[in-house]
Amino acid sequence: MSSHAATPAASAVKPVVVVVDTFGGPIRHHNPELPLIYWDDAAVTRGDGVFETLLIRDGRACNLERHSKRFAASAALLGLPEPDAEYWRAATAEAIESWPKDVDASCVWTLTRGRAATNRPSAWITVKQIPVEHLEQRHLGVSVMTAPRGFSVTTTPDEAAPWMIVGAKTLSYAANMAALRHARSCGFDDVIYVDGDCVLEGATSTVVAAQGTALFTPTPGGDVLPGTTQAALYQHRRMERAGTARKPTSLFSSLSTPTRSGWSVPFGLPLGSPASTMFTCLHPRTKTKCDA
Repeated sequence: MSSHAATPAASAVKPVVVVVDTFGGPIRHHNPELPLIYWDDAAVTRGDGVFETLLIRDGRACNLERHSKRFAASAALLGLPEPDAEYWRAATAEAIESWPKDVDASCVWTLTRGRAATNRPSAWITVKQIPVEHLEQRHLGVSVMTAPRGFSVTTTPDEAAPWMIVGAKTLSYAANMAALRHARSCGFDDVIYVDGDCVLEGATSTVVAAQGTALFTPTPGGDVLPGTTQAALYQHRRMERAGTARKPTSLFSSLSTPTRSGWSVPFGLPLGSPASTMFTCLHPRTKTKCDA
């Protein structure tokens, strides 16, 4: 059995937090009792970032090379600046210097897209004690179950596995942001998610299409969230008696042709906002036309 301090009886050690400059500036220690992230950091507002967790044992980071490569690969997939491996190693070594050598620890590297106000990535390293339950599992083993992934495009909250949060507007928008960056790299302005020939929603917007005097929007459900701005638009139409607004009973695949028009309405924007973009079709490979 290991002689390391890996038992529930190990005394508490205060976490170590080191702030990393993504452009290679000085490494600085941060008081773990004080706030670190700004309110507009993408980690908070979008869950837009990557992380890597390393085991610290005998005063060194285990499996460092593999973790470095995976960390760099994750950053590349999200379009984040490439982490300087040697710089992150040096920052990790500095953080470990403040940790007891005979106590196993968990070291987490975090890299986010950073503040909206500065467009400068944020990064930090934390070293903290391994949770007691994990230490117990080292000695007692674990029990496991098998389970499906939990949801599909058409899954409703009642049908989803209990641990899935289908329909919730969670912090993690990393995939949505990646979709938008990919669209823009291909010369497009936005993304409309589809399932086969069925229109779902935009990456950060609700889709509304016009056919005559009627407005259509995909039926919310599963992971397609109800649009707050779309609801306000429908209410306005009813008050002005400007035509019938209605939702289909299923996703409106019949409208996914180049002959229709509609709006991609960003969540929470006022009606008439320039950011509400007119597009001429719903085909996923056709460039949008902006009339705003």
